[in-house]
Amino acid sequence: MKVKWTMLGMIVFFLLSVVMTCCFIWQYRKPKLKTDGWTKTVTAEEMCPRFPEPVPLKHPITSLRVALEKIDVLLRSRIHTTKLPSMSAIVVLNDSVLWNGHFGKKNTSDPSSPAPNEYTVYRIASLSKIFPTLMLYKLWEDGLVDSLDDPLEKYLDNFTIKNPLGKGRQPASSPVRTLGSNTPELTLRRMASHLSGLPRRLRSTNLLWSGDTQEALNLLQDDVLVADPGTKCHYSNVAFSLLANILAQKVTGIDFESWVSNNILKQLSMDDTGFNFTLAIQKQMAVGVYSNGKRAPLYNLGWYRPAGQMYSTAADMAKLMMALLGTYGVTLLHQDTLNTMMTPIIRCHRGYFANFTGTPWEINEQLGYSVVRKDGDLDGFGATLSLVPQLKLGLVILMAGVRPTDEDLVSQAYSYLIPALENAFREAQQTLRPPPDPAPYLGFFTYRNMTFYEIKADSDGVLVMQQFGPQVDTTVPSKYRTIRLDYLQDRVFRVVFERPYPCKLKVNNVPVSLEAQDRQLFNFYPFNKKGVSPGFDSPGLNTYRMTRIAGRPYFTS
Repeated sequence: MKVKWTMLGMIVFFLLSVVMTCCFIWQYRKPKLKTDGWTKTVTAEEMCPRFPEPVPLKHPITSLRVALEKIDVLLRSRIHTTKLPSMSAIVVLNDSVLWNGHFGKKNTSDPSSPAPNEYTVYRIASLSKIFPTLMLYKLWEDGLVDSLDDPLEKYLDNFTIKNPLGKGRQPASSPVRTLGSNTPELTLRRMASHLSGLPRRLRSTNLLWSGDTQEALNLLQDDVLVADPGTKCHYSNVAFSLLANILAQKVTGIDFESWVSNNILKQLSMDDTGFNFTLAIQKQMAVGVYSNGKRAPLYNLGWYRPAGQMYSTAADMAKLMMALLGTYGVTLLHQDTLNTMMTPIIRCHRGYFANFTGTPWEINEQLGYSVVRKDGDLDGFGATLSLVPQLKLGLVILMAGVRPTDEDLVSQAYSYLIPALENAFREAQQTLRPPPDPAPYLGFFTYRNMTFYEIKADSDGVLVMQQFGPQVDTTVPSKYRTIRLDYLQDRVFRVVFERPYPCKLKVNNVPVSLEAQDRQLFNFYPFNKKGVSPGFDSPGLNTYRMTRIAGRPYFTS
């Protein structure tokens, strides 16, 4: 095949090549920056991928070991014999425990008390709110709840509460307003995400109130929403206790704690997690204390039990984290459901203690990642469960004593852990999958006779694609003009660049994103009568009809 190139044609293809690098970046051209001349340069900038995909790692990894040693020193240094005598922490990565550390003594008033371990029991306070939320999502996934956004009134006849801040509010002299179709709804999802507007506690009650749900509803009739539902983040224990009890009574037909035990704790083999502080559990516990060292009582929270009664261990919390990351051996919720559960709902106002709220999470940004966490503090105990879903990473810290107020231990730990893990993922050797038979994909391809590519197979059968022809910009290093194709399924491959690579290259002062192209998909056409694919598309790059040609073109000037 012979292709003649005139001087005008060469100029045209040179201009096209300015906005192409690697193999197929013609569709990502950006405006040229103003320059003083036309000197052709290639500038490497920040290295990518900025958010590397979690891949299996071969341990030991020095950067991770150093980060975990720093976390160990951090937590160990915060132990205080009076106000924080005991602490346990555990880090999970994918489906494994990466590290666990245990500091202090279970009971400082006993000279012979041992150090805590992964089976030491701590009260987890508001981490209990994770379980009514899991109940909601499980019932929704199973079709027993039609929608996460079902209004509470669907499950309660004649539910009323005053909403003086509602947009369509009636004059002050009007009767009590019943939430209805013309107002923002008090939905199940909003109840699970501190967006219901319900007060923190029921009127004239404390956390030890022992009434029942009907009594709670009676109290709410003369109470007020502190915000129009869905408009403002406002922490509410009432919302979670009401959600748990209503779903149990109206949907499952059994009490909330039995449902959690049967459908979550037993499923995940969380044998040391529960609600009732039996003598056996108390013997297994770290002793919670106030800041003066005085022993804290193990209060029974009564009607508020779903919002803060539970206890657990570092080992059990590791199982829960892996289940929430979708990496545990037992599937609690499908991945799509977990993704929904991990998604921030709205940005909170400046005075709130988190940037975003979720179900039931407090969500903040750190080093470019969403850190999804739930904190809990109750007389003598503090706890945090936190996840970085994008990295399949989780950290739990359990404390017997008073949480330090001068720094956020979780954020500090992630400041060590996230960069180390990013580095490990970037440097991990990528294992690519070859197609069952490379032959149908091998050969030469062109995009509109403007750019030309050859696909070969390496010694492992993995496809390798390289651009060639006179329009190739030779100032771009060869490894950035060569890509490998990871086989995913029938005739579908994923583009993989050698890592790390520049996030952007400047070709003749035109920035071109390599990160935008990494991990894009190639969809090859069905094989023809000759048993080969006649071409492929890359829908994510809006590029279609990369066409097979009979052989390597012969270019002449």
